[in-house]
Amino acid sequence: MADQKAILKAGDKEIELPILSGTAGQDVIDIRALGKHGYFTYDPGFLATGSCESSITFIDGAEGVLLHRGFPIDELARDANYLEVCHMLLHGDAPNKEEYEEFENTIKRHTMVHEQIHMFFHGFRNDAHPMAMLNGTVGAMSSFYHSDLDVSNFDMRVRCAHRLIAKMPTLVAMCYKYNIGQPFVYPRNDLSYAANFLNMMFSVPAEDYKISPAVERAMDRIFTLHADHEQNASTSTVRLAGSSGANPYACIAAGVASLWGPAHGGANEACLNMLEEIGSVDRIPEFINRAKDKNDPFRLMGFGHRVYKNHDPRATVMRESCHEVLKELNVQDPLLDVAMELERIALEDPYFAEKKLFPNVDFYSGIVLKAIGIPTNMFTCIFALSRTVGWISHWHEMMSDPAQKIGRPRQLYTGHNQRKYTPIK
Repeated sequence: MADQKAILKAGDKEIELPILSGTAGQDVIDIRALGKHGYFTYDPGFLATGSCESSITFIDGAEGVLLHRGFPIDELARDANYLEVCHMLLHGDAPNKEEYEEFENTIKRHTMVHEQIHMFFHGFRNDAHPMAMLNGTVGAMSSFYHSDLDVSNFDMRVRCAHRLIAKMPTLVAMCYKYNIGQPFVYPRNDLSYAANFLNMMFSVPAEDYKISPAVERAMDRIFTLHADHEQNASTSTVRLAGSSGANPYACIAAGVASLWGPAHGGANEACLNMLEEIGSVDRIPEFINRAKDKNDPFRLMGFGHRVYKNHDPRATVMRESCHEVLKELNVQDPLLDVAMELERIALEDPYFAEKKLFPNVDFYSGIVLKAIGIPTNMFTCIFALSRTVGWISHWHEMMSDPAQKIGRPRQLYTGHNQRKYTPIK
């Protein structure tokens, strides 16, 4: 915290506002007292507004930095697994061996969902969008845990967090199986978190499913690299819903709904759709020229990032897994050929370097998911699965703060002033 103050001149008033400093990043002007002076701020999209105080994740977009509890994301993706990162985000620090084993066993004990949840799926059309089913079933989980919904109780909050982290892979796999008409596959606690998810997605009762170590590693990295991303739209949605005291399952369902928007969670799906539009390697120059033309509405999806003005720190690690998976699986797919040629051009063309349009994590994760055999309409569900730990960690952090209040944004009103109503008769 700093002793500096900002002076706001508003008409003939001078208003002093404290300037606060965190451990990293920009200082912030504390405007909480501004309303007493007859003013509030106007910031559509919250582009310059800090909505909370948090110790979970730090992003420096200009420098390409992403830290979880102080640990760089590339180190975590290479040297830790997803459940280690889950423990770190939820409980505040990297676990030691005993803490990790206890946490892993706890998650494994919660992987099954109540049998009656199977019935929820049968209420959906078989061609329902997976995100619609996921949104409904996550919210419905609150109806199974009546005695564990006291959000002021620390232990109950942690139990809810464990359940959500454990059951999301099961629910996401059920969404996929229901879409394609195959029987649901029960979780296996002898497998790793990523391997268990792959088994529930792709195994069938008629034959064994062999899990590729490269695919398992890539899946774990996808989970890790999407685990949290600070105060984005869906995380802010979870926090705002939670500020009213809503139960955690309802809050995570709200996060799923926010993530469903194509401007947020659909980035890797949009990347695959772009590759399909290009269609073949020989058409790439045409689309590269279109991307360079300011008057052409075409945009290269999966290149550059709204937050990172340099390299996306997650992309380098995901690129390694992407090439590892493509080499091991030897997938013959024209779209993957298009993707690899696009990557080559983007890394060599001076235009891309000048504009800092480097391939981002969504570009590589989309390619990996397609190579594994996951359909594009499931991509956002997998994003939601990964991000659940971030959502629930932020929710838990907020509910642990004695100063937290219900969210109540203000507005700049531009409607009618007060006027008299004339009865219609």
